[in-house]
Amino acid sequence: MRTAGLTMNDVWAHRVLRERGVETYRLEGVVAELGVMVESLDLKHRGKEENYRPYLHMTGELRSVTPAEALPFGITQVTYSPGQGEKVDAFYEFDDQQLVVLAGKGYFTSGFTVPEQVTGIEWELPATADVLVLAPSEVQTEGDVPVVFTQIHGIGGLEIDLESSGYDLAGYFADQSKNGVPRAEAVVDARGLKSRSDAIDPLFTEDELGLDTETKQVVGAPAPEAAPVADGMNARLRQIEAEIAAEREQYKTERASTEGTTENLYRERVAAPLDRAEEQEVPSASSVPTREAQRDLNLDPDREEEARRHEAKPVPSLDERKLQVARRAADLDFGVDDEQSLGS
Repeated sequence: MRTAGLTMNDVWAHRVLRERGVETYRLEGVVAELGVMVESLDLKHRGKEENYRPYLHMTGELRSVTPAEALPFGITQVTYSPGQGEKVDAFYEFDDQQLVVLAGKGYFTSGFTVPEQVTGIEWELPATADVLVLAPSEVQTEGDVPVVFTQIHGIGGLEIDLESSGYDLAGYFADQSKNGVPRAEAVVDARGLKSRSDAIDPLFTEDELGLDTETKQVVGAPAPEAAPVADGMNARLRQIEAEIAAEREQYKTERASTEGTTENLYRERVAAPLDRAEEQEVPSASSVPTREAQRDLNLDPDREEEARRHEAKPVPSLDERKLQVARRAADLDFGVDDEQSLGS
């Protein structure tokens, strides 16, 4: 009996497994043949460690599962409608004898291609599957049939060959040994074509691209003077340095006038007292004669004599200074109110 099937990842399969009191049959590792509608077939190659061995990559859609032995209730095949089956990926490996056949048919020539007649048809591929069969209800009604859920092992990477599948795909390849050009020679011809300029027909001419005019302009143009450019660059660098220095001084001034900053504290508590101390230590300009004044004194006899008189005059004692101060105070007539105001 043939019946339509569902995949094991269908939501109904999980509900059937959870239900109690329902008659089910679960089979694992069932040997079966898959009916696969082949959609594409590509010639691929392994890696360097396998010496680039060729193989075929087949893709298609699952259309049927035919178990080697009949399933419960006499089910001999499970079918799927177009678009309802799972996607199948299979990899066909050539044996050594088949590789010899492919080499004789021009495998190493540029015209060697995969045959088109092997696509668009249904292939039978070996596989194993897990099957879940839901028995029909006890009340026999017309059209009541068992429900079958299937799960194909490794459906995304089936490994097949001549022995397992029975298909000798090397025989489907056309003989291109006499028509095709060896791939090594084709590569050499392509390189030779590129190296011969007369064999290349350019898409645009030199006039259209303007290459000739640009070349003449570049060759005939006088060499630019380097000195003006260098002078201008140096002037610009000096200007930039001046701007940076001005910005740095402005930043320092703003920091010094901003209360709470390190620069402000240094100016108020360190620099200002130091400046005042230096002013007190430097003698007044009137007490120290300058070089010009000294020179004038040396040149003028009268001034030199007057300077000697001042130097010869004795220095008043402490009592004399007190007496002079008392006399000057007596000369100043202060009223009582003035004294009080001064005292206050």
